[in-house]
Amino acid sequence: MHNTNHSSSPASQQGVVLLESLIAILIFSLGVLGIVGLQAAMIKSTSDAKYRADASYIAQQRIGRMWSDPTNILSYLEPIAAPTDISSLLPGGLRTVNQPVIGQFVVTVGWTAPGETAAASNLTPPCFMTVAHCLTTTASIAGG
Repeated sequence: MHNTNHSSSPASQQGVVLLESLIAILIFSLGVLGIVGLQAAMIKSTSDAKYRADASYIAQQRIGRMWSDPTNILSYLEPIAAPTDISSLLPGGLRTVNQPVIGQFVVTVGWTAPGETAAASNLTPPCFMTVAHCLTTTASIAGG
């Protein structure tokens, strides 16, 4: 009779556990690298959001000053040809205030994120946030 039961010899099984361990370490390492990449992207997004929030605050602050001083409102204009340097508030920051039509003012705040060139910014270089606002000197209060 011929024996059909083939069992693997121990010599052919040597090193399988080591190979499985190396593959497991490789898969784990790829997972860790993916998490590190995700965290780097989240940090960049958080920084971008902070710059946008700061730009919005700067624009709203300028609008607030214009609202509080309507008699000297034209003194707050900052022409596009000569923007105000606000780099102490935003990296590479510039601000302009112009008046396209009477009663309407446009505040534009621009910046360049650290480590980026103007051409690499995520918006038109450098990054810009524009706030348009109509100012009037009359106010109405409704109460109930």
